[in-house]
Amino acid sequence: MALSNERIIERLQEKFNTELISSEISYDLLSIEVKRDAVLDIIRYLKEDKELNFIFLTDLTGVHYPDFPDGEKLGVIYHLHNLVDNVRLRVKALFPKESPFIESLTPVYSGANWMERETYDFFGIEFKHHPGLKRILNVDDLGYFPLRKEFALEDPTRDDKDDRFFGRGQL
Repeated sequence: MALSNERIIERLQEKFNTELISSEISYDLLSIEVKRDAVLDIIRYLKEDKELNFIFLTDLTGVHYPDFPDGEKLGVIYHLHNLVDNVRLRVKALFPKESPFIESLTPVYSGANWMERETYDFFGIEFKHHPGLKRILNVDDLGYFPLRKEFALEDPTRDDKDDRFFGRGQL
């Protein structure tokens, strides 16, 4: 019997009911939001449980929500894949920008190493217990994290473009 989204939610609620924040299915992809402190245990369970069997970490990246209702948030999004049943799962953990840290997944997936370094480099999210967290693409003394939404998209001092040609204003 193939693994269903409903069964995944059921199994997670049995074991981690208080650590699950929400779940939704969009375009047949199950997305769950979990508490930051439980992410390592939940993902380890998703990988090691013989029925769930999410043995492949497809991707790991950061997100920045500057206009979040409860205040500015950072987060990490994980994409997992059960190769046997061909089921994908998104796991999301959000936390305040003032405490940008989360547990490293390197004990569970060794492939998380470089993805966590890249996420640190671009979002400033620190992965606790990472074996060698450092910048890998930007220069070491870069004083900011380029993928945080902290800067204007355009230079307001520029006068060499006409907003009408960019869909802003009347033609």
